Amino acid sequence: MTLDKNLKKIVKATLIGAAFAALASPASATTLRGASMFDGNHTFTKTMVKFGELTNQYYKGDVEFDLRLNGELGVEKDYVTYLNQGIAIDYTILAPSNMARFAPSIPLMDMPFLFRDLDHWNTVLSSNILSPLEKELSDKADIVIVGYAGGGTRNLISNKKISNLQELSGHKMRVMGAPIQAQVFDAIGAAPSAIAYNEVYNAIQAGVVGGLENEAASIQNLKFYEVAPYVTKTAHTITVRPIVFSGKSFRKLPADLQAAIMKAGKEAGAFGRELESREDAIKLKQMADAGQVKVSDFANREQLLVMVKPVQDKFAASIGATELLEAIRTK
Repeated sequence: MTLDKNLKKIVKATLIGAAFAALASPASATTLRGASMFDGNHTFTKTMVKFGELTNQYYKGDVEFDLRLNGELGVEKDYVTYLNQGIAIDYTILAPSNMARFAPSIPLMDMPFLFRDLDHWNTVLSSNILSPLEKELSDKADIVIVGYAGGGTRNLISNKKISNLQELSGHKMRVMGAPIQAQVFDAIGAAPSAIAYNEVYNAIQAGVVGGLENEAASIQNLKFYEVAPYVTKTAHTITVRPIVFSGKSFRKLPADLQAAIMKAGKEAGAFGRELESREDAIKLKQMADAGQVKVSDFANREQLLVMVKPVQDKFAASIGATELLEAIRTK
């Protein structure tokens, strides 16, 4: 199904749903629709549920949260379009790289090898250092960041063991669509390719690519281990996953609900970061203990950090973010 047809289908369903909701609910009720690609056990979903609970706690009016799971409303690429156009959904959690076509600088916060460790990552996300990127996203994509979740450590997942630069050389792997993702992995010798997330499993099965890079929760939830059982601990990314709201939807809300959403988003983000960073190692161990994955370290990982630095510097310069990158590095 093409994106245009999918959009028409979603819009039609949304309008019909809104009509029924109007008949069934009091006129004063506000319904906000969210979307998750995952089931109720995924940290993204749990974080969005927490976001709804906190908003209800801080808002004195009548607001309901309609959170659709398991990719019912599409994948993240679709969500970005819906949020930008102000249709179908009001909020979700997104990978920054999936918003690159609207805000070219936003993938900086998702750039591989950006954070030294979890403490560095949490310090950056707890500050206002990323505010220039938030403004660009709002101005160019009409998408508002209300909080920062994430915390999963992304590693290489492949259909063969990869434990050093020689074995990584020429490895065909799926990366997210932002050019910086492909540039970084190309710099360390892999052969990256941007493939739609919902096509990755079949692409590995068919031999189009030999793997991808991802965090434990998604490997487990989407069963990537069935086609790519080798996990190499490159720890190249500690995920930044903004909780985002459609600007068009946000502006229609009363001021006190907007304030509640911003407060709830910040707290739900902190909740999601703690949850995901804690569960990440647990989920990886669960899969290893069950024999679903075979985990190995990457030899001389420090060499990777040296190899990617020129690519990071060039990307930051191209988007006028050299000072921002340096501020993140020295935070």
